[in-house]
Amino acid sequence: MRNNESSENYLETILILSKKLPVVRSVDIANELGYKKSSVSIAMKNLREKNNITVSDAGFITLTESGRQIAEMIYERHELLSECLEKLGVDKEIAAEDACRIEHVISPESFEAIKKHIHKS
Repeated sequence: MRNNESSENYLETILILSKKLPVVRSVDIANELGYKKSSVSIAMKNLREKNNITVSDAGFITLTESGRQIAEMIYERHELLSECLEKLGVDKEIAAEDACRIEHVISPESFEAIKKHIHKS
């Protein structure tokens, strides 16, 4: 996984968890992704250094404005691509896995074209 892809996955996960939980902690991210807490700790340090997240003294993780923008972009791509693949007859689980890979490499132009096409239908 590219570093950028990894960062985007973490940011997307923080966004999703923040919609479900009152606060997001490293342990929540580790549990959600099935990663070791030590791996998540390193990733959170990197995201903090890039100013994509803030971490409170109590360990609560919050997306910064830039982190939220990236997370929402990836989440939108994931949702739309999953939906598109499912409409084409792909199994829901496979569609979600494929969308997760595609969402990081698709160009903004191609994504916008797919989005326009889907919303026309």
